Amino acid sequence: MILKNMNNASPILAIETSSRLCGACLYYNEDKFFQSVVNYKNIHAEKLLDIIDSVILTGGIKTPALAAIAVSNGPGSFTGLRIGMSAAKGIAFGSSLPLVQVPTFEALALQISHFLPEKVDFIIANKVNADEVYFAKFQIKANNYIFVENLDIIDYGEFLSNSRDIITFGNAVKKNDKKANYRNDIYAPQPLYVARWALEHGVLKTDKEIDYIEPYYLKNFTIKVKKND
Repeated sequence: MILKNMNNASPILAIETSSRLCGACLYYNEDKFFQSVVNYKNIHAEKLLDIIDSVILTGGIKTPALAAIAVSNGPGSFTGLRIGMSAAKGIAFGSSLPLVQVPTFEALALQISHFLPEKVDFIIANKVNADEVYFAKFQIKANNYIFVENLDIIDYGEFLSNSRDIITFGNAVKKNDKKANYRNDIYAPQPLYVARWALEHGVLKTDKEIDYIEPYYLKNFTIKVKKND
């Protein structure tokens, strides 16, 4: 079922942990929502549940009265995504609620579409490691977004070539590379837009489906082992 087809006035609880941004939003509609965000590296495990409790308490509601849980599911930080997904699944199971997986870059593109003008191209690019970036190109259309180039992992040099003279959002550009039209202050969606994406596009996952939901890492997680000489 599409979330916007649900006929009730219950709010969505949205969770964002795909990068250093850690936050939650209790969302009723564009005029009524409660959001809390902490922008600090490696704080998710310590602060996420407190943030969730805070927005629920401020909103004066209990979790069983929610319509659904929405969680930003990547790509992004392996650790952050696991923490956010674990919290979302735990709340969903504990209160018998459906869960919506929200593509991180699309939620961010939706956020960006609220302040860029029509037909402008833009790029979202976040670093995977020193040599690769998560990359996608979008265009503003009808106060929303469309894909121009689908999400992929590309080499850093290729990213710089493809993003020349195009406004770019994210944390991919290295400090010694000067790039015009670069916004490194916008690299992850506000939980508000995770909620809005879920409401506009989200498909509800229920019961046993939730068991099989995993974050969208895009790149396999590998552990580097230091070799002894």
